[in-house]
Amino acid sequence: MRKLALNDEILLSIQQPARYIGGEFNMVQKDPDKVDIRFAMCFPDVYEIGMSHLGIQILYSMFNDREDIYCERVYSPWMDLDPIMREQNIPLFTLETQEPVKNFDFLGITLQYEMCYTNVLQVLELSQIPLHACERGENDPIVIGGGPCAYNPEPLADFFDLFYIGEGETVYFELMDHYKENRTAGGGRQRFLELAAEIPGIYVPAFYDVTYHEDGTICSFTPNNPHAGETITKQLVVDMDSVGYIEKPLVPYIKVTQDRVVLEIQRGCIRGCRFCQAGDVYRPLREHSLEYLKHYAYDMLKSTGHDEISLSSLSSSDYSQLEGLVNFLIEEFKGKGVNISLPSLRIDAFSLDVMSKVQDIKKSSLTFAPEAGSQRLRDVINKGLTEEVILNGARQAFEAGWNRVKLYFMLGLPTETVEDMEGIALLSEKVAETYYEIPKEQRHGKVQVTASSSFFVPKPFTPFQWARMCTKEEFLERANIVRGKFRQMLNFKSLKYNWHEAELTVLEGILARGDRRVGAVIEAAYKNGAIYDSWSEYFNNDAWMKAFEDCGVPIDFYTTRERSLDEVFPWDFIDAGVSKEFLKREWKRAMEAVVTPNCRGKCSACGALKFGGGVCFETRETTEGTGL
Repeated sequence: MRKLALNDEILLSIQQPARYIGGEFNMVQKDPDKVDIRFAMCFPDVYEIGMSHLGIQILYSMFNDREDIYCERVYSPWMDLDPIMREQNIPLFTLETQEPVKNFDFLGITLQYEMCYTNVLQVLELSQIPLHACERGENDPIVIGGGPCAYNPEPLADFFDLFYIGEGETVYFELMDHYKENRTAGGGRQRFLELAAEIPGIYVPAFYDVTYHEDGTICSFTPNNPHAGETITKQLVVDMDSVGYIEKPLVPYIKVTQDRVVLEIQRGCIRGCRFCQAGDVYRPLREHSLEYLKHYAYDMLKSTGHDEISLSSLSSSDYSQLEGLVNFLIEEFKGKGVNISLPSLRIDAFSLDVMSKVQDIKKSSLTFAPEAGSQRLRDVINKGLTEEVILNGARQAFEAGWNRVKLYFMLGLPTETVEDMEGIALLSEKVAETYYEIPKEQRHGKVQVTASSSFFVPKPFTPFQWARMCTKEEFLERANIVRGKFRQMLNFKSLKYNWHEAELTVLEGILARGDRRVGAVIEAAYKNGAIYDSWSEYFNNDAWMKAFEDCGVPIDFYTTRERSLDEVFPWDFIDAGVSKEFLKREWKRAMEAVVTPNCRGKCSACGALKFGGGVCFETRETTEGTGL
């Protein structure tokens, strides 16, 4: 029996004790004394969110397949346990062995979204690991950051020993082997970091110096250690079937956000939406084979007992074998009570046919993501979706029995006008009107159209990385314009409109495009009480505003300031595959509202061809005339 890190009195006093006891079905158990490396894998949010993260499940399975590595999990303690651990000096512990994280060789932290940054500091502090990498000694874990936000690691540079840029299945084992060899040779922390810096995709912040112009923009970013390269190139899996997946996913005791088997069908996206960071940094699109997916779908459902499987990707409709996969799942699990979830679909006749087979139409709603209210603005963002396609998809859905639709939009996009904003209400009204064009006897009650708008955040490695961002007041003014237009619609009672928090969005924008100077603000905000910032009930904007003021860091510099095309960005030292020249071309095309074809339609010479696989090589004919 494992001895739990928290006693019965504490466990009985908190909301969800199962967040901290481990022992879940399919949890890996090893003898810590018989492994060479202990790796604590952290998702810096509450257990229910972290357990739903596919990347950690993949790495957990991958690491533990090696006999010499024991990978364990740790999540951010919730707000009820956090003060207890501080008061009673209980160090943060892993779920598998219930041992303190500070005793491990590595602490790997997934950076999935910017609003988890204060939770990163919570994890370090509760683990009793010095916050700053420069203050850590030989007995402290090596702290690694990875995930989407690692594509601009600079706001967190002071807190991490190294960052892993790219997909985890590529060079992690090489990093682990270097660690073992260095330790056997009697090398210390500094020597290991130098060895790590020589591995493609590994970035050691301490090995680089930054200088600034008088206007605050970056003047230079240069290595200060001979082992560090001038450019860090992202690492990716070229042949998706060459790496293993999750044979036995962890099954939690409590309900988590994604309480189902998740099957990743492909990585990357062909669409090229100009606001989408994932669509750029995960290029090129690479698919799993149908046989690979059949094998893992069967094994994961069998090993977990889950009654739902979700087909995961950025754009599931673009998976070339989707029809074959869905038909296999329907036939294989017919009568066995297994539901199939299909997120990220483009609504067309095939998709609707599939969903009508696998969903309860009466209970489910369909989701469309027009992103913008007018065709002009959809062309600016390269959405590749016309009003005709949207309304035709809605009509087919209504005729098939659906009567609830969700529409997702963004406010504050580059070049946005009042006409574009009001177009959100007008398009929602047209969707409702489409329902009432169906003969009354064929309808299923009243229609409900829910429109939601998030606020636009410019992200690194997108054509919009040069864009100005709105202020909080501007965001709210735009939301009020849209709300006012909704009230004028004839079908107002069938329409619903809501929007995201503006203050949170502004902060996300600062952290997304921030440099090293923002790190002091993150630390100050954390010490002011900021934590769980992505949770609206705990978001403390005052703590952040005081931090900016006390640190003398101007908010407008990172948000509303216009950026020139020749400005050096904090992330320019990273080669994510898409070239800066391509992004500049796309930025200019956006300003002209010119659409760029998707990757299967025509190669746009983004730079991802150099990786040697995926959609770039499905047919070399797509590259003719591009100069590649």
